[in-house]
Amino acid sequence: MWRIGLKETGRYAAGLLGALLLAAIVSAMGAKAGLPAAALARVLALARFDFGTSAMTAMPAAAEMARRLPATLELVGGGAVVAILIGGPLGLLLSWGRALRAAAPLIQFVAAAPVFCAGLALLWLAHRFHWDVSAQKGLLFWPALLHGDAAGIAAALPAFALPALVVGAAGAASVELAIRRSAREAGEESYRKGLRLMGLGAFEVDRLYMAPRVLAGLLANLGEITLSLFSAAAVAEWVFDWPGAAILFIRSVALQDWNVAALVLFAFAAIALTAAFIGALAAYALGGAEP
Repeated sequence: MWRIGLKETGRYAAGLLGALLLAAIVSAMGAKAGLPAAALARVLALARFDFGTSAMTAMPAAAEMARRLPATLELVGGGAVVAILIGGPLGLLLSWGRALRAAAPLIQFVAAAPVFCAGLALLWLAHRFHWDVSAQKGLLFWPALLHGDAAGIAAALPAFALPALVVGAAGAASVELAIRRSAREAGEESYRKGLRLMGLGAFEVDRLYMAPRVLAGLLANLGEITLSLFSAAAVAEWVFDWPGAAILFIRSVALQDWNVAALVLFAFAAIALTAAFIGALAAYALGGAEP
């Protein structure tokens, strides 16, 4: 366990360093000096947690990011719940149901459709049925849920559920694919046949021995799933005018606000790398195999 922990820690540190260097290069794109010298200066500044100021608002980039990131995390959190609720059972059904395996190519074809198509379709339905999908109203969903405010939940749910469904659909495809891949690998292990010959039923073998391996495979793909959620969040925030950090990155690049774009890029990369690091350690602890 210590060897795997040290290896994954080194990989995590190297990933953060790479993200820091990439953020420094992006931030230096607006500098008047040469790119190598400006990038080195930005690396030293970022190491001191000096992220510069926003060219759009003249505010510190860190303050702009702190104001926007919670909205994206709320959206990604809701999308993660949808991804587990949809992708988990779907992955299990497609892994163990022979009749449903034939539907796997169709599922992948639907999952490969551009995310913005689902967003536009849901936005059209919202306007068709006169749902109030104000982004600011949707941000009230989590406080209302935590306080048990039924009226607040009912009022904020449409504005929060639609973008969360778009994000969750993209995440569900990644969850389903990770479960099917790990279930296929675990199903090819020789111990399953030996345990069946010893008298254990197929359900007991799958529940006691195969299920932990499948869960470990899902955890090993946690970084990839996180990336798919954040990628879909950028589309959902654009379509539904959600005031998050993902749409801030797109606008910053369009307006050449490189300090903010670099900070958003580094923050998203750090979150994805952290998820991959935690998932790899949890997968090893659960499955006993190196991810």
